[in-house]
Amino acid sequence: MKMVDQIAAIPLFRGLARKQHEDLAMILMEQVFKRGNSIFFDGDEASGFYVVVSGRVKIFKLSPEGKEQILHIFGPGEPFGEVAVFTGRRFPANAEALEETRVFFILRAAFVDLVRQDPSLALNMLAELSMRLRRFTLLVENLSLKEVPGRLAAYLLYLSEGKKGINEVVLDISKNQLASLLGTIPETLSRILARMTREGFIQSSGQRQIRLLDRQGLEELASGERRLA
Repeated sequence: MKMVDQIAAIPLFRGLARKQHEDLAMILMEQVFKRGNSIFFDGDEASGFYVVVSGRVKIFKLSPEGKEQILHIFGPGEPFGEVAVFTGRRFPANAEALEETRVFFILRAAFVDLVRQDPSLALNMLAELSMRLRRFTLLVENLSLKEVPGRLAAYLLYLSEGKKGINEVVLDISKNQLASLLGTIPETLSRILARMTREGFIQSSGQRQIRLLDRQGLEELASGERRLA
């Protein structure tokens, strides 16, 4: 697939004119990271932002004791590091490839020049950032207000969004990574999954496949109306 067509398929740039996609192709740099490779570190100078073309990237913070808290996991078509475009400040977290990952890197200065010429580029990005803010708000709410079973229930429901009539989800990350994302430890996560299974909320079918048996019950767990026995 030509680079211009790949750019046109990215949600951030979808709906723009062909000429705009061609202009973006002129300022993009393609980079490939192997699994476990760091893309940037917390505090690095943010000279541009990235869009995942293939693979997955985790964004995380480390505590002074070295404990990892995953903030986001991004897949194909999703941008990350956009703070560079709007603030010019340093990256506020770490980014690492979870598997072999191909990205487009866009220099801040070149992108800002394009935006000055055509503000519609910025409108697309603001819409994407609004969705990102919603996800951050949910993350803060989950970590600060909900118990771990409620966080897990909310995550499983999140994975099933947009899949009407389909009650089976696939965990796209390892259980260790999921535990970090939910602000807990793998042992606690395993116990909660086992309790949810015993109480009929879910059924595991395979290493990462989970069937949602009681969606209403999961919604009640996620909202805090109900607790595990």
